[in-house]
Amino acid sequence: MKTDELREKYLAFFESKGCTRCPSDVLVPAWDHSVLFTPAGMNQFKDHFLGKVKLDFTSATTCQKCLRTGDIDNVGRTAFHHTFFEMLGNFSFGDYFKEEAIHWAWEFLTDKKWLGIPGDRLSVTVYKDDDEAHSIWHEKIKLPESRINRMDEDENFWPASAPSEGPDGVCGPCSEIYYHLEDGSDVEIWNLVFTQFNRTGNPPDNLLPLPSKNIDTGMGLERTASVLQGVPTNFHIDSLFPIVEAAADVCGVKYVYDSDNGRRLRRITDHARASAFTIHENVYPGAKDARYVIRRLIRRAVLDGYQMKLREPFLYKLVEAVANASKAAYPELSQTTTRVAEAIEAEEKAFFDTIDGGMKRIEKLFTHMKSESQAMVPGDDAADLQKTYGVPPELVQTLAAEQNFTFDWEGYRKSMDQHSIDSGAGQVALFQTGPLETLKESLRETPFIGYEHTSAKAIVKGIITGDDDKDDDGQLLSHLDRPSDNPMRIVLDHSPFYGESGGQVGDCGVIENDDFTFEVRDTQRHASLIVHHGRLVRGAIHEGDQCEAKVDVENRTALARAHSATHILHHALHHHVGRHAEQQGSKVEADRLRFDFTNPKAIPDDILAKIETDVLAKVSDAEPIRWDTVSLAEAREAGAMMLFGEKYPDPCRMVSMGTFSRELCGGTHLTNTSQVQAFEVVVEESVSTGTRRIEALTGARAEEHRAQTRELLSLVASKLGCQPGQALDALVALTDDVKTLKKELSSGKAGKHSDTFQFKGGKSTTDTNDYQAVRTAVRAITRRLNVSIGDVGDRIDALLADREKLVGELKTASEGDKVSIDDLIASGETVDGTLVVVTEVSGGNPNLMRGWIDQIRKKSNGDSAVLLASVADGKVVLVGGLSHSLVERGLKAGEWVGAAAKAVGGGGGGRPDMAQAGGKDPAKLPAALEEAMASMKAKLTA
Repeated sequence: MKTDELREKYLAFFESKGCTRCPSDVLVPAWDHSVLFTPAGMNQFKDHFLGKVKLDFTSATTCQKCLRTGDIDNVGRTAFHHTFFEMLGNFSFGDYFKEEAIHWAWEFLTDKKWLGIPGDRLSVTVYKDDDEAHSIWHEKIKLPESRINRMDEDENFWPASAPSEGPDGVCGPCSEIYYHLEDGSDVEIWNLVFTQFNRTGNPPDNLLPLPSKNIDTGMGLERTASVLQGVPTNFHIDSLFPIVEAAADVCGVKYVYDSDNGRRLRRITDHARASAFTIHENVYPGAKDARYVIRRLIRRAVLDGYQMKLREPFLYKLVEAVANASKAAYPELSQTTTRVAEAIEAEEKAFFDTIDGGMKRIEKLFTHMKSESQAMVPGDDAADLQKTYGVPPELVQTLAAEQNFTFDWEGYRKSMDQHSIDSGAGQVALFQTGPLETLKESLRETPFIGYEHTSAKAIVKGIITGDDDKDDDGQLLSHLDRPSDNPMRIVLDHSPFYGESGGQVGDCGVIENDDFTFEVRDTQRHASLIVHHGRLVRGAIHEGDQCEAKVDVENRTALARAHSATHILHHALHHHVGRHAEQQGSKVEADRLRFDFTNPKAIPDDILAKIETDVLAKVSDAEPIRWDTVSLAEAREAGAMMLFGEKYPDPCRMVSMGTFSRELCGGTHLTNTSQVQAFEVVVEESVSTGTRRIEALTGARAEEHRAQTRELLSLVASKLGCQPGQALDALVALTDDVKTLKKELSSGKAGKHSDTFQFKGGKSTTDTNDYQAVRTAVRAITRRLNVSIGDVGDRIDALLADREKLVGELKTASEGDKVSIDDLIASGETVDGTLVVVTEVSGGNPNLMRGWIDQIRKKSNGDSAVLLASVADGKVVLVGGLSHSLVERGLKAGEWVGAAAKAVGGGGGGRPDMAQAGGKDPAKLPAALEEAMASMKAKLTA
C-alpha cells in the first residue's frame, strides 16, 4: 500500500466513524509558545481536551506534520527514527472513549476493506492497572493473553510516570499496538492514550476521574507504511526512497543499506525533508529557538556530505526531490522550492567556510589528549565543537575511536542541556497554569465585538494583579478597593478592544462606570481571552460590575491606516521584488508600520521608490476595503494570502482591497484605501541573513516626516554655509575634510587648513522642488552620518566641533617640526655606554614622537633609551623606545613608560622596544620624568 493511500484510508475511516477531518496544523506554531515545533497531532487540540474552548465538534481526525529532535542521534542509524514525520491521529473530546478507540483501531488494522493486517501479526500493551483496556482487548477483541502485556507507568502512561512523578494535570493510561516483523522483532505502530484522570498531588489516591474523558491516538505514517510495504526501514518506503536515491546521486556515491554512507544518506534525506518543510513555513536557519534547530539539521547533513568528500553545497539540490515526493499531500511545497533551496544553500556556504576549522580543532584536541595521556574526549570540548562549529558528537566519537579514545556522553549532554537553557532552545511545559488559565476554563473565550463597535456595555469577569511578567503570573482578585499605580489586568464578558495579534498592537482606551475608571494602556490576547492591561485611576472595581468599555477611536483609526497600508505594501513587494518576499513578521502601531520580509539583499533605492509610488497609487485609486467571513477552502480558492505560523479559524476572515489584495487577517482596517492618506518609507534595512525590514509611516505622521525631510536640507545648508541644493555635497566635503585632518594628525604631516569649514562647491546638485530628489539627498545624508533625520543637526555640530579641534591640534603639532634631533640628543646623558634621553617636547603627538625616537636611535652611536612627553588639552602623552640590544638584556619599554604614566595619574604600555601611555595630571610630569631618568640609570648600571 502506497503511503498516500494509507494516509487517505486512515482519514476516511475515522470520518466514517463521525470524526471531523481537520487539516494538519503548521509545523512551527507561532501561536503556541509552549513548543518550538508541533510535536504531535494533539497539539492543536490542547484547549479542546481541557475544555477551554467552545467545541464545534467532539471528535476529530488528522494527519499532522511533526518535528522532534529528542532522538536526533538515532536518525539514519535505526530503522524507524526521524526528526520530521507525519502522525495519523484520531481524537475524542468527551465523545467516544476506550471501547470505541480499541475496536476501531483493530477494525482499521485487520479488516480487509482497510489495511487487512493478519491479527496474529499484532500484539498490544496496556497499563498494569488498566483492567478495562485489558478486558476489551481480551474479551471483546478476542486477543489471547499471550499477546497482551501489562506495562508499568514509565512505558504505558501519559505523561510517562505521571502517577508517581507528575506533573499534576490531565493524564491517563496508554495501550500500544505492535506489529511482528519477519525477523521476530516488534515495531510499535499505534499508541492509544486514554486521558481519563486529573493528577493532584502525590500518591496514593491522586488520580481523580475527569468528568469528560478523552481519546488521543497516534499512528506513525512512515512506520506503518514500512510495515505494509515490507521494507527494512522507513527510508525505503515509496515516499522517502526517491529522496534517498536523489541524495546518493547528488553526493556521487552508491546507496548501500548497511554501510556508513548508507546511514549518512538516510540522515541527509531526513534532514533535507525537515529543513525544506520548515523553511517553506518561513522559519530560516539562525541562532535561536526553532531557527537554531534548523541550522543544526542542515549542518549535520553537510558534515555527512563532507565525510563523503563533498566540499561544495549539495543539500539544497534535494529540495525539489522533497517537494516531488510530498506533492500529493502537500502540493504547496512546489511553490517555494527556489526560495527554500536558496536559504539552504546560503547556510551550507556559511558552514563550509567553518568546517575545516572544526576539523583542525578536533585534531588539536586529540594532540593535546595524547600529550596529557587522556583516554576520554571531554564532554565540554565536544559540546563546544557542536556549538561553535556545528560538529555533531557522533562524528567526534567516530574520529576518537580511530585514535582509541572513548567519549564522555554524560558530560556532553549536561553541557548541551545547559546550552539549551541559555539559548532558549528548550521547550516549556505543554499545559499552563495560573489565574488566566483559571478564567479561560470558566469563560472559554472573550467574544470580540470591535469590528462593529468601539464602545460597548460589558461585565467585569476577572481582575488580575501584575502585568503578565514571566516570573509572576499574578493573583486573581474579587475586587480592588482603591486606585493604584501598580499594573493590573481586567477581563470582560465581551470586548470591543482589539488584543494584540497578527502584528497589530492592542487598543487603548478606558473601562468605566460611575464608580471607577480603569485606564487601558494595552490589550493582549491570552489564547481566546482578551486581556486589558492598565491601571485603576479612580474609585473601586468589583468582579461582576457593569461598565462601559470605550476604545480610543483616534488611536484605533491610526492603527487601521497602518494595517491597511501594510497589506498594500505586501502586494507592492510581491510585484517589484518577487513572490518570495513573504512576510516574516510585522508590527502595526498608530500611523507607523514595520514589515519584515524574505529577501537575500538590500532593495535598491530606485526599486524602493517604485514600491512607494505603487502604494501611493493604490491609495489614490480609492479602492474599497471589505472583509468577509468565508471557509478556508473558499479563501484558498479566492487566492487569499495565508501566513505560515498563523492559526486561522475555519471559517476565517478574508480582507480584500479592490481586486489586488486578499489576505486572511483578524486585524482592524479602513473601508477605503484613500483613508491611508499618506505613505512614507523611512527605513529599509537588514534584520538577519535573508530577511529585510521596511519601516513606513501613514497619515499625519507621514506628512510630518515629509515636512521634516524638506526642512532638513535647509538646516544642513544653514550650518555648512551653502544653498539647500548643495547640502549633500557640502556634507560630503565636511566628512571628507574631517577624515583628512585625522589622517594628517596621525601621520604627523599637516597640510594647510582654514580655521572654519568653508564649502567651495559649484552649482546645486539637488532639485529642491522635486520631493523625490530631496528625499534621496536626505537619505544619503543620514546614511553618511549613520543617524536618523532628527539627529542630523546635532551630528553636524559635533563634526564641526571635531574639525575645529583637529585644526588646533595640527597647529600645535606643526610646532613640533621645529624640534631638533641633535638638540634632543644633546639633552641626554650617556650611562654606561647607553644614551638616555628623558624630556618634554612641545607640540609632539604620538606619531611624531615615535618618529623622533627612531631618528635618535639612528643618529646616536651605540644603544639608546628615549622617553618623550608632551602636554595637550590638559593631558599627558608619553612615548618611550629602547634599542634592540637593551631589549635583549631584559629591559622593557612598556614597564618604563607605564611607571611614568602611573606617576601622572594614567597608564598604558606596548612592545618591549616601543610603548605609549597617557596621564591626566600634567603638574606631576616633571617629577615623573625625573623618576623615569633615575630608574633607567639604575637598570643600566645594575
